[in-house]
Amino acid sequence: MESKTARQRASLYGSSESTPARATQDRIDIPEFPPTLLPEGDIGPDRFLDREISWLDFNARVLELAEDPSLYLLERINFLSIFASNLDEFFMVRVAGLKRRIATGLAVPSAAGLSPLEQLEKIMHNGYELQRRHAAVFTEQIRPALAEEQIFLTTWDELDDAAQAELHTMFAEKVFPILTPLAVDPAHPFPYISGLSLNLAVVVRNPVSEKELFARVKVPDQLPRLMSVDGPRAGNVAGRIARFIPLEEVIAVHLDQLFPGMEVLEHHLFRVTRNEDLEVEEDDAENLLQALEKELLRRRFGPPVRLEVTTDINPSIRALLSRELGVEDDEVYALPAPLDLRGLSVIAAIDRGDLHYPKHVPHTSRHLNESETSKAANVFAAMRRRDILLHHPYDSFSTSVQAFLEQAAADPKVQAIKQTLYRTSGDSPIVDALIDAAEAGKQVLALVEIKARFDEQANISWARKLEQAGVHVVYGIVGLKTHCKLSLVVRQEINGLRRYCHIGTGNYHPRTARYYEDLGLLTANDQVGQDLSRLFNQLSGYAPKSTFKRLLVAPRSVRSGLMERIEQEITNSRAGLPARVIIKVNSIVDEAIIDSLYRASQAGVAVDVIVRGICSVRPGVPGLSENVTVRSILGRFLEHSRVFAFANGGDPAVFIGSADMMHRNLDRRVEALVQLSAPEDISDLMNLMDRYMDPSVSSWHLDDTGCWTRHHRDDDGEPLEDIQSWLLASRTRQQAVSRR
Repeated sequence: MESKTARQRASLYGSSESTPARATQDRIDIPEFPPTLLPEGDIGPDRFLDREISWLDFNARVLELAEDPSLYLLERINFLSIFASNLDEFFMVRVAGLKRRIATGLAVPSAAGLSPLEQLEKIMHNGYELQRRHAAVFTEQIRPALAEEQIFLTTWDELDDAAQAELHTMFAEKVFPILTPLAVDPAHPFPYISGLSLNLAVVVRNPVSEKELFARVKVPDQLPRLMSVDGPRAGNVAGRIARFIPLEEVIAVHLDQLFPGMEVLEHHLFRVTRNEDLEVEEDDAENLLQALEKELLRRRFGPPVRLEVTTDINPSIRALLSRELGVEDDEVYALPAPLDLRGLSVIAAIDRGDLHYPKHVPHTSRHLNESETSKAANVFAAMRRRDILLHHPYDSFSTSVQAFLEQAAADPKVQAIKQTLYRTSGDSPIVDALIDAAEAGKQVLALVEIKARFDEQANISWARKLEQAGVHVVYGIVGLKTHCKLSLVVRQEINGLRRYCHIGTGNYHPRTARYYEDLGLLTANDQVGQDLSRLFNQLSGYAPKSTFKRLLVAPRSVRSGLMERIEQEITNSRAGLPARVIIKVNSIVDEAIIDSLYRASQAGVAVDVIVRGICSVRPGVPGLSENVTVRSILGRFLEHSRVFAFANGGDPAVFIGSADMMHRNLDRRVEALVQLSAPEDISDLMNLMDRYMDPSVSSWHLDDTGCWTRHHRDDDGEPLEDIQSWLLASRTRQQAVSRR
């Protein structure tokens, strides 16, 4: 039965969140719900910004980067592609979920006070406006800029005879054999249209009967969306012409070959987005792996939530598609061709150094590479000397975290390795290291979160590969995603067994570690080692009453632990002691945490929030949040680290870890934050957070109306400092100093 405190919190904030399932409580204790602490004064739901609108605002910030003519051209194209991919996922998950809750009568007003229908109406309107702006950026800015660099997105009619002849041959050999035209008539019902696929709606006429018929041709997604006319490397040479043509245009030119004996009257491009969120009833699933595989099959057949068509579509064809797909008028987005600008990633990948950010080579942490030698650092020896705080991608992942696990796998003194895996790459050296360790006879536990959204199929594959190698694979706790980033190595040493640990903010994914900004702690601290042993025992066995000394662990103690810290800052401020709260996260939505920040602001505590994505905090409201400042930083690297810092009366306390301030992280995931202990690490992170908040650093500022404004130039029009470039330069300076 749900706790009274949990019910009160849900009622207070208009939330449908619930505590974890009863089956969960054999594995991890019931969450601690701190007392409900509201800000002073007359407050209402308007103190929160709506989370869905805030997400759209985040994607608008991504679009602003694509609009910035001072950025490298191919990087601007990459941001266009990222925007498109982000918006697809938003519709597949957030919009689909809201529509499902409305349809089933389960939707409740948002914490910001919007009714479900008001929220959906705003989303559909704002989303459409953003997509139109997105298309305009490509048409009016990017396409002409590409042409200046001799890179062209061309049409068939613009090609010379030789290029057309080559594409005729390519179509016959590589495209035609995999196309499947599907007729629609009384004997052939309207075909299933898979989510995110590009399709041609084709109208043909029988010259004998004069009857007009409809057919659909799917643009195959196993081929490149943009086909290089001048060879795959043409764009790599400055000044050399590089032409690309959309695959759908090549198919359209050859439609007569797909419908011999028929007259092709017209064709139009369209695209459907479906509900692709997963629902797995874990309490009823005997085998989570099998249940998830069945649900992945179901995902392909989710109901449509958006129909994209080109602006020149025949109104009768648009009406037919809307009717057959069951979409409303406000779910139809008419946009200029080409649709689905994710395909621009082909152009963004052109190897032109002058059109990309300068190449970045991560450096080995100075604490791992204290001597001038080409030999790989002994990670265990370095960890015995001191804690090592890593900052990726500025510090190399491969020579730190990856080396830690590879050395553990090869070290005969290592007895056991325990590892969480949320997302990892298909050719993961982390997975390979775990397999090597198991084959060497070590005890290896891998906690694989197979429910990591849109990585489920890959994670099922790697879970099976690990099992076949003899790794003990477990899938976490029923009802909770295991999102914490933990690694524990147990090593036999002269004085007995010793634990070596890594706790991070990012996934054990060597590829994303090159462009995700994350923090990680390598430590041989005994308290941290004991905490990780207890937490892994919770995740693999039955240990609901485990307690921790250096960790805050969700769903039990992250929210309550952080709120206690915030309340202590309030006490310190009133006592005249140093008081400040700094939070750096991907998203902040949790109303209880936000209300605590408002209380701190009312007590005179300076509250600084650095957020990449969703932010429901409304800063700068007199009497409520005038001491709250919110900044957002987007750029070359995806800001992904989570930091929680407190002035603590002059003795700063700093935590890093995996948790964002969202209901799902605090209530329905296993998350871990670790408190730093090394004074140098604490000082470095406090200084770094100050740098993020510095007015001289380029960032977006959030005001009390919920409006984000980009501040990237000073009063003289000169560019403000880019913090990621500054960090890259600082690592280079550190390396130069260490070599002296």
